[in-house]
Amino acid sequence: MNEPFSPQDAAFMQLALDLAKQGEFTTTPNPSVGCVLVKDGEVVGKGFHAKAGEPHAEVMALREAGEKARGATAYVTLEPCSHFGRTPPCAKGLVEAGVSKVIAAMCDPNPQVAGKGLQILSDAGIQSAVGLLEENAEQLNKGFLKRMRTGKPFVQLKLAMSIDGKTAMASGESKWITGAQARADVQQYRAKASAILSTSQTVLADDPSLNVRWEELPLDVKASYAQEKLRQPVRVILDSSHKVRSDFKVFSTESPVWLVGEEDYSLTDFPPFTDYLKLDRNQGETRLQSLMAELGKRQINTLWVEAGATLAGALIAENLVDELIIYMAPKLLGDQARDLCHLPNLTQLADAPLWQLQSCEPVGDDLKLIYIRK
Repeated sequence: MNEPFSPQDAAFMQLALDLAKQGEFTTTPNPSVGCVLVKDGEVVGKGFHAKAGEPHAEVMALREAGEKARGATAYVTLEPCSHFGRTPPCAKGLVEAGVSKVIAAMCDPNPQVAGKGLQILSDAGIQSAVGLLEENAEQLNKGFLKRMRTGKPFVQLKLAMSIDGKTAMASGESKWITGAQARADVQQYRAKASAILSTSQTVLADDPSLNVRWEELPLDVKASYAQEKLRQPVRVILDSSHKVRSDFKVFSTESPVWLVGEEDYSLTDFPPFTDYLKLDRNQGETRLQSLMAELGKRQINTLWVEAGATLAGALIAENLVDELIIYMAPKLLGDQARDLCHLPNLTQLADAPLWQLQSCEPVGDDLKLIYIRK
């Protein structure tokens, strides 16, 4: 049931949310979840989910609390799971531990849960409430929640530009438009992403690694995740013409690379961590729409896009971008420089996609702008 929450309730849920953030670089494809157990106004147990296959937040909190969990209130950032996956259901664990009440920030849209966890609690006579700091909890797991609700990943399109909206000189020179702090900021987004999307054109032109450069992350992040340096997002490369070769830098990091095309293709000459995604389109479906559905099936929560103007424009035109993240450098490149994105069939102002500004902050000498589609 829902009920008015006290400032103390909000403080304990905020603590749970802060704990959940400790897993945001490592939990994919699972959500980031935190749990706090409180008895007589005192925190007796706390935990967060660190990695898929490892104990969930509730289990970690119950372990810390021990017998003190009996009669406690559990503050959880996401409805306790109700199904057996790689770990037992947390809702039953809370029942067996004898907690008296569970407050969840939000319901879990995963069809395997979707209210069933709360029902287990109710059937056991445990009081529950939902909705405390729900918006904060939504922001924490945007990728997981979108995939559960739509079957597709949350798409973040990263763009770097000059003040006059250019991304490179006419020659293609673009290193570096933005400063070192902005590039380090990008590494945090890469590290949180399930996958990075680019194109064979970008790979041929720039030969990027498209990996997480952990050494550029802030000291507190590096200290916390030193043991996770090998976790890299999947690199997804659109390569219909099969131009990508195995000697490119994208294969120098031993983590999955998925080449995407629409016809049969052999990966004989590629490293064993390479896979090929042959897209089978449904009637009326574009290549990019088919790709998003396939990535959702492969448990990609958040897709970070770093590519040229053509793919950027196509994603925007097909309304596939959930969030625009733009780094604006204090430079002017002139009218001969390359444009930010190519929007097809845009002939009048009324057709221009409209975006809503979410945040604006300086990152070194650059400016980071975050927009969502309005």
